[in-house]
Amino acid sequence: MNSYFLSAVPEKLESLVVEGCHKPGSLTRASGAWISEAGSFVLEKGVTPLNAHEQWVWLAVEKGEILLRWDHHELVLPAGFTCFLPGGDKECEIITEEYARCLWIALEGPLSPMVVRKMGALLHMPLKQGALPSQIYLAEQIVQVIVRHSGTADATYQLQHLLYGMIASHWGQPVAMDAMLSHEIAKVVDMLRANHYRDNFSLAEMAAISRMPMETFRKRFVAEVGMPPLSYVLHCKMERAKELLRDQNCSVRQAGVEVGMQDPYHFSKQFKHIVGISPSAFMKQASVPSATIRGVAPKKKK
Repeated sequence: MNSYFLSAVPEKLESLVVEGCHKPGSLTRASGAWISEAGSFVLEKGVTPLNAHEQWVWLAVEKGEILLRWDHHELVLPAGFTCFLPGGDKECEIITEEYARCLWIALEGPLSPMVVRKMGALLHMPLKQGALPSQIYLAEQIVQVIVRHSGTADATYQLQHLLYGMIASHWGQPVAMDAMLSHEIAKVVDMLRANHYRDNFSLAEMAAISRMPMETFRKRFVAEVGMPPLSYVLHCKMERAKELLRDQNCSVRQAGVEVGMQDPYHFSKQFKHIVGISPSAFMKQASVPSATIRGVAPKKKK
């Protein structure tokens, strides 16, 4: 198994190593710092070399304890402690006396040194630091998201949100521990996105994907997302339609078909109900440089 982070992964541990890479979108790149790779691994007793890397890597111990040997420095990191590994070709290895589980996140971009400093680390050598539970939780979510969407930009804004959450948590700002969707609801949302909202899933079909009873699924979805499942699907379909009409020069009929609405009248009616103007009016407004899209104000009664 080839790993971004671990130099050699024993066959017996291959199933205990998960990782992925992220292709940042244009807005994320413009921010100056983003997550490029992330993963988690479980190690048993032994010595595990780490790959040379160009980025700064945030390493955290979830369970157990490790001895990190970087160049001529040694750090003992028990559970709940972290450090930043500087990029470069200095020799680095992890020594474990027993079971240990770790998370890692690689940062990229011209402003990544600023992120490293903001999180209290040194740029040129690892420094032992404690981590708040919310930071570990957010890091777990980052790994989960990046593995699900590895090699794509599908979760670029979500990952950026989680990265800023880690920085905010480090500075003592209140960060919710339940900022992410549960696995069951996330699985449904991922399925909806997979075909760019062209599919028309019923409530029963979405509940089946989540493996929950239909009413339980509906209540969980509303509690986590903030709106009923079918309303959420319609909202996402209209956002996808706006993207098609604005950026890909689709006709109104084509945009409707792309979001699973074959009847152009039905599509136009739903679009106007959600967006506030018709699809053709949206196209016209979107073609105007720096245009601000506004709904039509209701007429005043005489």
